[in-house]
Amino acid sequence: MKYEVIIYWSNEDRAFIAEVPELPGCMADGKTHQAALKAVYRVAREWLETAKQLDRPIPTPRGRLMYA
Repeated sequence: MKYEVIIYWSNEDRAFIAEVPELPGCMADGKTHQAALKAVYRVAREWLETAKQLDRPIPTPRGRLMYA
């Protein structure tokens, strides 16, 4: 996947959260860093498939974030 993924720990959820900022609403969680990453890859694939089926625009991957 060519989209940026941000992973962080959520005390509230007691899980790692993985987000794909370029795909609105695309996020997943997991008990481990690796589980969250695996889950968000699946969710991102589903996000992209659904966007194609609904003929919605798909964002072009930005690449590396140069500032935060």
